[in-house]
Formats: sequence, structure tokens, C-alpha cells
Amino acid sequence: MNPQTASLPVIPRAEVRPAWLAQYTEAALEPDLAIIDPHHHLSDHGWGGYLAGDLLADLGSGHRIESTVFIQVGFAYRDSGPEHLRPVGETERVVQIAREAGLAQQAALPPTQLCAGIVGFADLSLGAAVEEVLAAHLEAGAGRFRGIRCHAAAHDRFQYGVMQAPPLHLYMDRAFRDGFSRLARFGLSFDSWAYHTQLEELADLARAFPETPVVIDHVGAPVGAGPYAGRRDEVFAEWRNEMRRIAELPNVSVKLGGLGMSVIGFPFHLQPTPPTSAQLAQAWGPYIRECIELFGPRRCMFESNFPVDKGSCSYAVLWNAFKRITADLPEDDKRWLYHDSAARFYRI
Repeated sequence: MNPQTASLPVIPRAEVRPAWLAQYTEAALEPDLAIIDPHHHLSDHGWGGYLAGDLLADLGSGHRIESTVFIQVGFAYRDSGPEHLRPVGETERVVQIAREAGLAQQAALPPTQLCAGIVGFADLSLGAAVEEVLAAHLEAGAGRFRGIRCHAAAHDRFQYGVMQAPPLHLYMDRAFRDGFSRLARFGLSFDSWAYHTQLEELADLARAFPETPVVIDHVGAPVGAGPYAGRRDEVFAEWRNEMRRIAELPNVSVKLGGLGMSVIGFPFHLQPTPPTSAQLAQAWGPYIRECIELFGPRRCMFESNFPVDKGSCSYAVLWNAFKRITADLPEDDKRWLYHDSAARFYRI
């Protein structure tokens, strides 16, 4: 645990409650719209366990999910061997899960390509030594490995859930940047998970390495809980200004989602019944429309962030909310937002 944040007040995460979610269902809107889900997790234990069967059940909610991208979450690390290579176990396990799911789906027409891309973890603070880890991920990934995520989501006034917070100002650390500089030569992208208060540091990092594709997870995480509760308009203005600056960098894209996390501050998980897609669209629309306006459809991609956002809504309702927000957009824009941007960024 990071000693800088270990004693801070905790913002509890929204837990997945199947019985609560079952109270409300919706049929999929625009069911023929092709989708790549570029951000989901798997876990033996987290969120009550979320493996291939659970993911496939959500993917079968009526939306046309053609493929997915797995994003690191500290899952299935090796329990022996050199410490710096243990995260490669996550890639090994995900490849195994994807292959088994592919065999199980042979009767489906067409099957969803599970984990067509994999984003793993490597401690970039290792500097030059991280190259061994990157090479090991690529070998273990069997053609699926696409990039690295090192989250920097830390704050000096709160801790989010049970997530281990990294050191403050990680993206400004010299050793971290030495390791980051190795990504481009391996042909790897970078996923950033940081709060809106850290977007200036992310912009500085992305500007320093213009050859490395960077994607901002969860619309840049405009925090609306803890010390930011009741300050949504103020936070929105600050977030928008930082996103406007970072959108000027052509190597940066953004994922549209993650707004169901409790740290963002929308209290849907506290309602007696789950939200409708119309309610979600009304709450989330300003952030998503702002990102599309700033970055353009070709640098934006919708994400589920499941099962994390499953604490606030079902998979079917989540994608319906996104489709409501984009209902008036041209079909070409939708194609980029739901499929082509993710396909290009993750080379699917």
C-alpha cells in the first residue's frame, strides 16, 4: 500500500449485485450496430468473480459485440519467479481463457472474439530493465498483446475502494518515463487511468513521447465523490479545460465510459432500483458529448469498463445509454465511436 494514501478516507466502490440488476431490463437499441468493447476486466475473485462465462452472458444482452479488449487488473499474476515478470501471468491466463472461450463459441454465428487485444501491466519505473517484461508479454500474448496500463489514480485527500494507489505524480517520475520511452520500440500503446486532477501530468507525458499512442481511460475520471461531492459544475469546468489542452495532442485518444464508478459521484448504485438508459444518458451525456467534440469521433471509443461499471447498471442498459447519447450523430461517426477507433488503436 502506498504510505502516502494508506490512511486517507475511502470512497467505497459500487459492488455488483445481480439481484438488484435483475429488477430492470431493456431490449438493445440499434442491435445491428457493430461494437468493439475496448475495456473490460476478468477476475477469479474481484466483483464476485468475473470470468469468460460471466462476460459472455453480458455480451449476449442483445448488442452486437464483435470483439473485446482485456485491460489489466492485477489478475492471475505468477506466484513464483522474478517479481518483475509476475504480471506476465495475467497475459498467459487471459490468452488461455480467450482460446477456451473461442472453442466453446464455435456454434455461435458469428462468435464474439474475446480478448482480441490484451493490455497488461509492467512496472515502467524499472527503466531499461522493463524491456525484458515487455518482450515476455509479447511472447505470452500469442499475437494479442497490444499495450501497457500503469494507473496513476491517486489523490492526497481520498482513496478509492480497495485499489492500491500508486505514488503521487507517477507520470512525472524520471524512472517511470525512462521505462515509458521503451514502449514505442516494442510497438505498444499506453492506457492511462488517472483522475481529472492529474490530466496536466498526463498531457506532459504524452507530449514528451509523441510516437507512443496514449488512450485516456474513463473520460479522464472527473471525480464527483469525497472532497468533490456537490462540486460537479466546478469539476466539469476544470476537467473540460484540461481535456481541451490534451486533445491538441494527436497521439492521444479517449475512452467514453467508466462513469458508473462510484468515484465519479453519480449515485445510481444507491437507488432502490437500477437506472434506465435514459437516466444514464442524461447524466453522462455532457461528458461524452464534450469528449467527442474535443477529440473527434476518430479518437473516441465507447467502453463498458465491466464488471466495474456493473455496480451501477447492466450491460444492455449501459450500451443503450451510449446509443441514446449518439442517436443524432451521422452513421459514419457512430461507426468510428463504436468500432473503428478501437480497431485502429488496438490493431484489431
